[in-house]
Amino acid sequence: MFGSLKSKLTDTMNKLSNKIYKKGEAVDEEINEEIKEIKTELTKVNENPKIDEKEELEENVLGKFEKTKVGFLDKFKITKSIKKVLSKEVVLTEDDIEEILEELELELLEADVAYDTVESIIESLKENLIGLKITSDDKPEEIIENALKSSIRNILAQEKIDIEQLIQNKNKEGEPAIIIFLGINGTGKTTSISKLAYKLKENGHSVVMAAGDTFRAGAIDQLEEHANNLEVKVIKHQKGADSAAVIFDAIQHAKAKKIDVVLADTAGRQTTNINLMSEIKKVVRVTKPDLVVFVGDSLAGNDAITQAEEFNNAVTIDGAILTKTDADAKGGAALSIAHSIGKPILYMGVGQRYSDLQEFDVDWMVNKLFSENEEKLSVEREF
Repeated sequence: MFGSLKSKLTDTMNKLSNKIYKKGEAVDEEINEEIKEIKTELTKVNENPKIDEKEELEENVLGKFEKTKVGFLDKFKITKSIKKVLSKEVVLTEDDIEEILEELELELLEADVAYDTVESIIESLKENLIGLKITSDDKPEEIIENALKSSIRNILAQEKIDIEQLIQNKNKEGEPAIIIFLGINGTGKTTSISKLAYKLKENGHSVVMAAGDTFRAGAIDQLEEHANNLEVKVIKHQKGADSAAVIFDAIQHAKAKKIDVVLADTAGRQTTNINLMSEIKKVVRVTKPDLVVFVGDSLAGNDAITQAEEFNNAVTIDGAILTKTDADAKGGAALSIAHSIGKPILYMGVGQRYSDLQEFDVDWMVNKLFSENEEKLSVEREF
């Protein structure tokens, strides 16, 4: 899962860490020259027979140590171990990271991360890294990893929606919670509705489904088959019926039977189809849903991002479900959809079973992307 994106982030971490080490080695060379000078002067101190002059020379030499913030040392036994206590400092500049970030930009685009999202990640990395001061006590790999994690977390950290609380609040008012699902045919929209129905039933909620995709007879049959498997009522009309009317009937049924949640399917032909967008707008206007959820196929890459943006422009989306993430080798869609519509990812489809709907968690996603990095970057080096 997300192997391509993970690999590219790891590669960038290695490159940036190596850049820091090379700068550190350059600082080492400067310090070695300084150490030679100090050793030469201390040799003079040891060989000087005049006590007064010796003390004066010692004081001058120790003053140099103080300038480099050296701790307590044997004044007459200077070795390379001085390097470990000198307060060395590497400062990252834009020139240091510019080429590496340009490569990362191309690699993220190849991993299906949308251009605007890539730009946001690169700018965030620049803010976190340029001017950063790294000393010999720091671990460059950890610093770079934290900077990357922070940038990705910022992309994903949209305000979370508590669906459970939403349902409870609506039910306290004596109303069902109404959730409308949007998305192109083939993305797993009907399956996602069924998976959420299963999850809600497991949490003790009653559910009714609305077969609002009346454009295809097959869509009605598919939803009805899932409903039978889950022992859930489905409200349907004949093919070609008014989608808003089907969902409205499902809402009325839920109110009459005191059902907790209405899960409504909608048509999913091409988003550029003006009739579809008009139909979706009418559904939202008539049914006044509590939650509008976009269902996107993570394998569709940038197409899924475009679809999310077009649906969001037609009717405001509240959140998204990403399907087929268990087969997603790239991982860019998860970052891009959240960033492009500025709304949270609610769930991720991670398998074929009804139980394979995982609540999305930002920390889980970030840890998944970096879970193998520690092993790959465990080579000990010192600068």
